Amino acid sequence: MSLRGGDPAEIGGYPLEARLGSGGMGTVFLGRTPSGRPVAIKLIHQQFAGDDEFRIRFRQEVAAARRVSGAFTAAVVDAAPEAEQPWMATTYIEGHTLAQRIAASGPLDGEELWRLAIGLAEALRDIHRVGVVHRDLKPSNVVLSPEGPRVIDFGISRAVDQQTLTMTGRVIGTPPFMSPEQLRAPRGVGPRSDVFSLGTLLVYAATGHGPFDADSPYMTAYQVVHEEPSLSAVPVLLRAVVEPCLAKEPEGRPSADELLVLLRDLPADLGGSDTHGAGARGPVAGRTRDMITQHHFATPATPAPTTPATVSTALSTALPATAPAGPDTGSAGATVGRRLRRRWRPVLAAAVAVAAIGGGITALETGVIGGKNGGHEDNKDNIVTAPMAALPDGFEPWRETVRGGRDDIPDELRCVARGDALFCGGGGVVATRIKVSDGSHVWTAKSPGVPVQGMHLVGATDDTVLGYRFAAEDAPQDPPGEVVAVDADSGRELWSVQSGAQSTAVTGRTQDAVVVGSTVVTVDASNSRFEARDAHSGTVSWKTRFPESRQCAPVAAGGRLLAMCATRAEVDALEVRHPTLYTLDRASGALGRPLAVDGPAVPMGVADGSLVLLQVRMEGTASAGYDGVARVSPASRKVTYSPLAKTYPGTPGMADGTLYVSRQTGLVTAFDPATGREKWSRQTGVEGASGPVAGAGALYFSSATGRVVALSESGGKPLWTTDPQADGLTGDHGSSARVTVAGRAVVVAAAENTLFAFDTQRPPKSG
Repeated sequence: MSLRGGDPAEIGGYPLEARLGSGGMGTVFLGRTPSGRPVAIKLIHQQFAGDDEFRIRFRQEVAAARRVSGAFTAAVVDAAPEAEQPWMATTYIEGHTLAQRIAASGPLDGEELWRLAIGLAEALRDIHRVGVVHRDLKPSNVVLSPEGPRVIDFGISRAVDQQTLTMTGRVIGTPPFMSPEQLRAPRGVGPRSDVFSLGTLLVYAATGHGPFDADSPYMTAYQVVHEEPSLSAVPVLLRAVVEPCLAKEPEGRPSADELLVLLRDLPADLGGSDTHGAGARGPVAGRTRDMITQHHFATPATPAPTTPATVSTALSTALPATAPAGPDTGSAGATVGRRLRRRWRPVLAAAVAVAAIGGGITALETGVIGGKNGGHEDNKDNIVTAPMAALPDGFEPWRETVRGGRDDIPDELRCVARGDALFCGGGGVVATRIKVSDGSHVWTAKSPGVPVQGMHLVGATDDTVLGYRFAAEDAPQDPPGEVVAVDADSGRELWSVQSGAQSTAVTGRTQDAVVVGSTVVTVDASNSRFEARDAHSGTVSWKTRFPESRQCAPVAAGGRLLAMCATRAEVDALEVRHPTLYTLDRASGALGRPLAVDGPAVPMGVADGSLVLLQVRMEGTASAGYDGVARVSPASRKVTYSPLAKTYPGTPGMADGTLYVSRQTGLVTAFDPATGREKWSRQTGVEGASGPVAGAGALYFSSATGRVVALSESGGKPLWTTDPQADGLTGDHGSSARVTVAGRAVVVAAAENTLFAFDTQRPPKSG
């Protein structure tokens, strides 16, 4: 994806070309060496640069990655762990992650599955030979490169000869792929913990689900420690090798060298599942929890097509190619299974007491998972230092009412989170700062007048919050509408400027100003030009007049800044049928060449580097809903269109590259922006919901009543729903998302300027 506002132009002398993804701990960029070779550069988020414990972990990651750089991993090119903002550059490996491959095309089988298994065994052998334990081997940390599988991300690895960090209150890893000892005593895990993880990963690759799948990370962790794996859907020949890898005690598992020998004994064609339907291609409904526990570094957000891995390994004498239906039928497959079980499967000790994992479960609840939601975002890949991201320190559920300059303007607050700071604005509130952890009020800047419907917070930078202020009816001398900058720490007003107001007519969105990086772009009072200012100082950096006879609105598209314009005649008539897009240079304000779009169309977000717009079907001067998707590539200057199957009325939204329309009745429909095809449709109990917001492993939709529904990101399965929290109307359309995700907490804006927050793992009980 393109670079965003505020992203650096280069890191350590390596020019940056794009974002590959972002997570809770850092962002991964695509850069170039002086000779033009691509590199992946991990840049640690600024807020962790001063964390001594994290710096030690990052230094260990760099050291571990240097030790294992080889044919099966990403080689370290350069690193600066002591820099003000630490970073590490590795060779860029092009290809899908295993998680992305399974999500897109379903489980692997046959020779493709064997190549993955033997390639990963070779990778573990090399990693362990240099004295490193990976500790987070999972599908999103395996890249299927054209040369074979590569293991990436040594962020929580450690050298065997290295003192392990004391990570108080944290279990680090991803529960469906963690070994029992990693859950019980994470500081003491050795190489055979990775072998256990490899066994779970191969089950996932072969079936699309893990051997210890459950509805919650806690139950998954319990099953890992206490229960036998579910292997019935694994191909018989592979099952015979995987089973000893999943022994509960480390000494009962093969080493990576021994595992490689065992895999070489198998035929290259492992066959498919012996359970009906388990090997079917296509997206898998019951995928393991790795899909919703995100890693703190990024999985590539827009993976390029790749060739299945090719491993040049001589095959030893093959067993009969026709595998039996089961392991105990007297066939060669059963013989191998019995031989391996006799050699590796231990006599299981008495069941570990529930208390043995109690500490691990507690740590999972109180640890940290970097989210997309985002991220994300974006994404959208996880690390557990607990399920579903971390709660803010000292968090307790809370409820708060924010009083602004007007008490008769309900349901106008919208919020953004920055660490433990929650910045909200809208209605009678220019901006307010509230602590995410307990809802305590820090400061509020009020607006005395009647706002334009849908005008909320402009945005926030690291040190500045920007909102709208409207003049009171009894103060005609005051500017009717202004963009106001407020100091994030003190709430002191820094500067204000009168703003024009044509965005709704032009874009279908009420957003007359946008924040891009540390710059805020507004429309001047006469609706004739754009003005760019430093968000904190208010210093004007450039002014750009609108094209002749046109009215324009700013559009922030990822790291790009665009202008969406229409003729004055269409704007005055409120019938913008022929909008035009221009790139707007962030540094100079120079307009690019015009690009016509079939309208009316509403900008929704960015997917695969293109601006995505929903096309509106008009019935006279009223909207009947959305009937198509337009994708605009500023780089190639191409516009492509995809019709929707029908007209969908409701409130649109976009998250992690997927479009959504939620109807007044509570029906939510997801669409692929590349094709316009419906991905899924789900009836919820939340009428008039807006959203979604993605984060902490789910999609969140909420109405003005404060009623929230959480849906799974993959198929829209309802996870939970809350009861209403305020008296509000559910009949509005086109409202912006009301939920803000702050780690594992969600903050919901409801009617009457009500805000409330709760833990996504413990939502308010419904009924």
